[in-house]
Amino acid sequence: MNDEKHVPAAALRRYATGDPRSRADQVWAVEAHLELCARCRERLGEAVTFHSPETAALVAQVQTRLATEVIRSPQMPTYRMPRRVSRWAPPGFWARLVMTLLVLGAAIGLDLAGSSGLPPSVVLLVAPVAPLLGVAAVWSAGLDPLHELVVASPRAGLFLVLRRTLAVLAAVIPALAVAGWMTGASPATWLLPCLAFTAGALALGELIGLRWAAAALAIMWTVGVITPSVLTARAPWVLEPTSLPYWAGLIGVIAVALALRRDAYKELRSDSWFVR
Repeated sequence: MNDEKHVPAAALRRYATGDPRSRADQVWAVEAHLELCARCRERLGEAVTFHSPETAALVAQVQTRLATEVIRSPQMPTYRMPRRVSRWAPPGFWARLVMTLLVLGAAIGLDLAGSSGLPPSVVLLVAPVAPLLGVAAVWSAGLDPLHELVVASPRAGLFLVLRRTLAVLAAVIPALAVAGWMTGASPATWLLPCLAFTAGALALGELIGLRWAAAALAIMWTVGVITPSVLTARAPWVLEPTSLPYWAGLIGVIAVALALRRDAYKELRSDSWFVR
């Protein structure tokens, strides 16, 4: 075993015994490594048994009682996503993906049936806010039953939020590309607005909660752009090629705002109007 890739024995011993001299950053580093290293988790069990027998006895007692309660409790059918997907995808990923696909399917149907009349394309109008349904669940206490545990994990924060958001975009953008190909809505017109709204939801979510932010942006886009465009049968300027540099600049500004407040998601209560 290459010790350079694992937690040093002394650090593991201090962690197992709860040594008060251990710094907080060292404890978090050990916990982050333990999440990904089965060998060090095994070593931790050995260290607890050897250096802290009282803790080992308590853990065994709790494990026995918990196993008894689990056996007695009614068994509910469960579905578990594949491990690789569950580490990236937000809670409720599949349900929200299906809902997004249904919305896109309805937009495709309207465009192909000609129900929307002349331009704009309904798919083009919906595309910028299409990912928001999934993004809303990326960091939400109301939508994630394990939210408190996730917030307390060493990898909590903007990194985890961005990773889950990437999983949402990886599923939604290809669907948008197919919908655009079927209806003639080029990705060149909706991709940057789509990314801007996604980034905007993350930035606004640092202040009012991600679920509220996604809902607010979707409503603003519907009232301010989709409704007038459908009523006038005219494509909005914000989705014209000439607006793309402004969308790119907006993404840059939002990225800076996210970087400046990158620690906000470590304590975010996403179902409240306030961070604290």
